[in-house]
Amino acid sequence: MSNQPSPTKKAALAISAALALGFGGAALYQQGAASAQTEPASQALAQLQQSTPEKVSLTQNKTFNAARANTENERNTVDVVRAASDGLVYISVQSGTKQAAQQNTPEQNTPKQNTQPRRNAQPNGNQGNQDPNQPDPFAGTPFEGTPFNFGQGGQGVPNQPQQPSRGTGSGFFVNANGDILTNYHVVDGADTITIRVHNHPETYTAKVIGTAPDYDLALIRADKLPANLIKPIALGDSSALEPGLKAIALGAPFDLDFSVTEGIISSTARTIPVGLRGVNQAVIQTDAAINPGNSGGPLLGSAGQVIGINTQILTGGGNQNAGVGFAIPINVAKSLLPRLEAGTKIKTPVLGLTYADLSGLDPATLKSLNLPSQGALVTSVLPGSPAAKAGLKAGKQDITLDDGTKLTLGGDVITSVNGKKLTQNAQNNTLQSTIFGLSVGDTVKLGVLRGGKPIDLSVKLSEFNPQAASNDTNN
Repeated sequence: MSNQPSPTKKAALAISAALALGFGGAALYQQGAASAQTEPASQALAQLQQSTPEKVSLTQNKTFNAARANTENERNTVDVVRAASDGLVYISVQSGTKQAAQQNTPEQNTPKQNTQPRRNAQPNGNQGNQDPNQPDPFAGTPFEGTPFNFGQGGQGVPNQPQQPSRGTGSGFFVNANGDILTNYHVVDGADTITIRVHNHPETYTAKVIGTAPDYDLALIRADKLPANLIKPIALGDSSALEPGLKAIALGAPFDLDFSVTEGIISSTARTIPVGLRGVNQAVIQTDAAINPGNSGGPLLGSAGQVIGINTQILTGGGNQNAGVGFAIPINVAKSLLPRLEAGTKIKTPVLGLTYADLSGLDPATLKSLNLPSQGALVTSVLPGSPAAKAGLKAGKQDITLDDGTKLTLGGDVITSVNGKKLTQNAQNNTLQSTIFGLSVGDTVKLGVLRGGKPIDLSVKLSEFNPQAASNDTNN
C-alpha cells in the first residue's frame, strides 16, 4: 500500500502562523586534482622549483606550490568575507523576563518549571514543524511532508510559569545610521536586545525601529554605537541571480560567532511559507550550510553584495542543516527598507476569513459536491472583518470526506480577485498570496459563486487584526 497522501489530503483548508527559523554551519572543501602538464614532468618540476621559493614536500620526488594553491574562486571568497565581515552583527535577545516576573510572584506559589533556554524561538510559539493545514511546498517531491525547523526547546508544560529564554541570531548594517536588518522572528517578543559587531567584544543595547512580520524582516538600531563600528554592506540585485552562482552565508550558527559557509544558488523559482502568517513567497534556495543562529544574516554573492537574508531551512526532521536553505531575496527588503527606516510596522492586508483551496481536492469529489475545480471555498468569516463588511458568506454544513478530510459546505466560492482567476497554489495564485500582494486601503473586486451563480463583491482592505481567529485563519 502506498504511503503517499491522497490528493484530498493536500487540500489547503487553512493557513496559519508562519514557520520561522535560523541558520549557520561549517563548509567542507576538497581541492581538485592538479591539471595535467603538457611538458615533460622533469622540466615542469625544474621550472616550478626555480620560480617558487615556497615549496612543500608531499612525497619524495614531488613539490607542492603553496602560493599557487589558492584558486581564483577561493581568493574571491576570502576577499568577499574580508570585505563584508565588519558589517556582520551578532544579535542576542532575552524574552519572557517580564512575564516570568509576573508569574513568579509570592502569591502564586507555583513550582517553577525546569526548562531549557530556547534559541531562535519561533513566532507564535511555533516550534518549527509545518502546520498540518499548511500547503506543502514540496508536495510531489522526495521532501514531501518534511518540516522546516530552526527552534530548540518547546513551549513547556501548560499552566506552568514560563522561564526567561535567550535567543541568538544575526544581522547586518544597511546604512550609515547603523540600522541593522535581521529576521522578524529573531527579535519578536524580545524584552531586551543586545548586539555585538565583528572583532569587538563590547555589547550594545538595541531597539526595534521598523518591522514587516509577514516578510520576516525587522530593522533594529543600537544605542550609543560608535560611528567607526558601522560598516554597511552593499545591497545587490536578487533579480539577476540564477542557479549555479556562488552563495556565501555569514552568521553565528549554534553561537559560533561569525562563521562562514559557501555553496551555490540552488534555485530561484522556489516558493515557501514565509513570515508570521506563512504566506507563500518566492525565496532563494541555497546549499550553503545554514543552521540555528544564522537567522537574519546576509547571503552574499561573488561581488560581495547582499543577495538575500537567511531565514529558513529544510531539516529532514532534525534541528540542523540538511543541505537546503532559504533566503529572502534582497530586492524584497530593498523595497521595504524606506518604510522600515521610517519606523513603520508594515502590515499586509487580510480579508478575515478561512477557506478551503479547491484545487487540492479530487475532481470527482468536487463534481459530486457541485463545486468548481478551482477557487477558495469560504468556511468561516470573522466578525468585523473586511470580508464580513463586504457580505461574504460562510458555509454551515460540515462533512467528512472518505479520506477523513473535513469540509464545510454552503459558503461562497471566491474564483477571482480583480479579474485574476485563482489557480493551483504552486503558481502563487491562491487567495492568500493574491491578497498579500495588495495594499491596505485598496478596494478589490472578488468574483464569487454563490449557490452556483456568479456575483461580484467589492472589498476594502484594512488593517484588520485577526487575533481572535483560530489557528487555521487564511486571510
